[in-house]
Amino acid sequence: MESRQKKDALFEAIAVMGKAFASPVRLELLDLLGQAPRSVDELARLSDQSIANTSQHLQALHAAGLVARAREGTRMRYALAGDEALTLWLALRETSARQLAEVERAAREYLGDEVEAIGRDELVERLARGDIVLVDVRPEEEFAAGHIEGAHSVPLEELERRLAELPADREVVAYCRGPFCAYAHEAVRKLRSSGREARRLDDGWPEWRLSKKRPRRRAAA
Repeated sequence: MESRQKKDALFEAIAVMGKAFASPVRLELLDLLGQAPRSVDELARLSDQSIANTSQHLQALHAAGLVARAREGTRMRYALAGDEALTLWLALRETSARQLAEVERAAREYLGDEVEAIGRDELVERLARGDIVLVDVRPEEEFAAGHIEGAHSVPLEELERRLAELPADREVVAYCRGPFCAYAHEAVRKLRSSGREARRLDDGWPEWRLSKKRPRRRAAA
């Protein structure tokens, strides 16, 4: 009986992290923190939640070991608790999209008609050749927190008035927060309606950052 109780206690402790994912608001907060550290006020504004509600969700994420926090003056600033937390969130998002038809339907309704995408490997090759222009269409503060090397910061709301800054003789690749981020989809539509050749990166900045940290496999002898 004592062994059973200890085993139950073990799985109950693990379940704390699982329970933290059982809220769409907390998932959105994780998605936002995957782009940049933010204050409670910023997260509340971006997620359309009250500050009190946002704070409660952040406390649950902190208790589950998914976010870290640090005081800056009178404000508390939150960030993901390392690459492990980011990897776990991205794996949940990717697996749910692959396994649950409802996620795919909801994504399609939210993002609208599909736009042509480019994969990471092709993007690396094209960047090396210098025959594309890479634009980060996320807000400036997210670009400042981290971005793909060689990318230009052109937030979506500024894209149309800054089209002249983009070379007309090269394809434009837009990227944003990830496959469920609407910014890149909308950017491609705007670029193509203006007569530009454009595609979106098939994932986003968090996936790119993690991919660059993974050690490369050695070729077989």
